[in-house]
Amino acid sequence: MKWPSAFRRCGSEKPKEIYTITDAAKHLRSAGIADGAREARQIWASIFPANYTDHGEMMDGVFHRRFSDQVNLRASRVPMSHVLGKRAFYEHTFKVTPDVLDPRPDTEALVIAALEKPWDRMLDLGTGSGAIAISLLAAREGTTGVATDKSAAALKVASQNAHAIEVAERLVLVEGSWFEPIDKTFDLIVSNPPYITKREMRSLSPEVLHEPRMALTDEGDGLSCYRIIAAGAPEHLNAGGWLMVEIGPTQAADVIAMFEVAGLQNVAIRRDLDGRDRVIVGQKPL
Repeated sequence: MKWPSAFRRCGSEKPKEIYTITDAAKHLRSAGIADGAREARQIWASIFPANYTDHGEMMDGVFHRRFSDQVNLRASRVPMSHVLGKRAFYEHTFKVTPDVLDPRPDTEALVIAALEKPWDRMLDLGTGSGAIAISLLAAREGTTGVATDKSAAALKVASQNAHAIEVAERLVLVEGSWFEPIDKTFDLIVSNPPYITKREMRSLSPEVLHEPRMALTDEGDGLSCYRIIAAGAPEHLNAGGWLMVEIGPTQAADVIAMFEVAGLQNVAIRRDLDGRDRVIVGQKPL
C-alpha cells in the first residue's frame, strides 16, 4: 500500500500505529480477538467511504488515523458494536452506545415468538436500545407500544432508533422501573431483564463488561426481575394477552413456576437458534 505523504517519515516508513488492514488484523489477534482479520475489515469498511468527496481529507490521512484509532479501541476489548456505533438486529440496524445493552441474535427469538401472536398494543419493560419494541412495531403496521427504562440515557438511544426506523409516532418512551410508570393494559408484554447472577459476572468476557451493569445483573440470583414482572403482568394484561420474557438458558423451570403462580396459562418455552431455552411465554386467561 502507498501511504499518503502526510504519513511519510524517514523515506517510506509509516508513523507508529497507522495500520494497514494486515497490521490491524495482527494487532487484534495479539489482543485475544480470534477473528482479527474479519473485524479489521469490518472497521475499515465502516470508515472508508465508497466514494471520496474530499480527496484532500483522504490524502491528509484522516481516514487512516480514524481507522487506526478504532482498531486500538477494539484491541482494548471494547465491543465491536460500540466501536462501530451500531448493531444489526432482526430486520434493522440499531444505534448502540455504552448506555444500552448490545442487542444480540439470541434475543430475536423473543421478537419471533411475539410476532406469532395477535396483538395491537404492546409494552416493553427495560427497553434499552429499543431493539425489541421497535422491531415489533416495524414488523406490524398499525400497532402501538409503550417502552420503559429507568435509564434516561438508554431512552435517548431508543428514541433515536425509533425515529431512524420510523416508528416514533407509534412508540411512547417512559422513564421508570418496570411497571411503576404504567397505568394501562396491553395485549402483549415483553422484556429482556437482567438475568446474570452476581457470581456469574466474574466470568464474563471483557466486551460484555463494557455494557451497563444494571442491564446485565440484578446483583443477586438473576431471578429477582422475573419475580416483579410475573407478579405485575396480570394486572397490566388484557384478557387473553401474552407475557413473554427472555431468560438465561438454565432459568426455564424457575420462570415457568413464577408464570404459573401468577395465574398465566399456556406457559411454554421457545428456543433460540442454538437450541437453548431462551423465551418463556404465558397467557392471561380469557
